[in-house]
Amino acid sequence: MAVRIRLMRMGKKKTPSYRVVVIDGRKPRDGRYIEQIGRYDPLAEPSLIEIENDRAVDWLVKGARPSDRVRKLMEISGAWTRYRVMAGKAHRVIDEESAVAPDPGSASGEKAVATAETPAS
Repeated sequence: MAVRIRLMRMGKKKTPSYRVVVIDGRKPRDGRYIEQIGRYDPLAEPSLIEIENDRAVDWLVKGARPSDRVRKLMEISGAWTRYRVMAGKAHRVIDEESAVAPDPGSASGEKAVATAETPAS
């Protein structure tokens, strides 16, 4: 079964709102879905994006493939990044300055600025 994560159109004429659903890829756009994991309202100002990131990541790990629009919505909500980190396809790089905590005796940020300005010998 080809499981997809895609949008299901709701609302009246010319006022669309969408559900983000997990559905069998062979079903019609508004057919029976397996699970609803979020919603998207493009007409709200700013547009409303609600996605349950835990459920979305769980379905992505199980092999569900998102549509292009849903993938973009997941990037905005943060679910896509969590999935890529969990799957080992992306990693977080920590620079040395942010990894070292400033000295508690000095004012916050002064030591980091002072060490960044002095040339390394």
